[in-house]
Amino acid sequence: MDLRKLKTLIDLVSESNISELEITEADGKVRIVKSEPAAPMMHYGPAPVGAPVALPGGPAPAAPPAEPVETGHVVKSPMVGTFYRSASPGGKAFIEVGSVVKEGEPVCIIEAMKIMNEIEADRSGTVTKILAENGQAVEFGQPLFVIE
Repeated sequence: MDLRKLKTLIDLVSESNISELEITEADGKVRIVKSEPAAPMMHYGPAPVGAPVALPGGPAPAAPPAEPVETGHVVKSPMVGTFYRSASPGGKAFIEVGSVVKEGEPVCIIEAMKIMNEIEADRSGTVTKILAENGQAVEFGQPLFVIE
């Protein structure tokens, strides 16, 4: 496997939330596993299941904010890469909020390993939200658009 391609894969894994990536090609197999730094373990006795744990001398941690629930159909990223709303820098965006799209119509591009992958709408409807920023790194399964 080309050394530049291997470095790109390592960079993608290190910048993403995935912990392991395995790729098999005709000329070999590569497995990249991200090592996680060991977090210090603190235990001050049993706590009820699901209850926030307060450390001595500090306030109880706030509950994590609930993720917003999207209505309509959510178009998710089929891969890890960089999200682009247009085919070229400064070009016209494929879609805007309020755009009517047909199933199979291109809605964005995700660049992965220097390859531009055109992502198509998997449902027809009206775009009500764009959830990713142009040039943003996206994860597999990350919501990109909402279509109603």
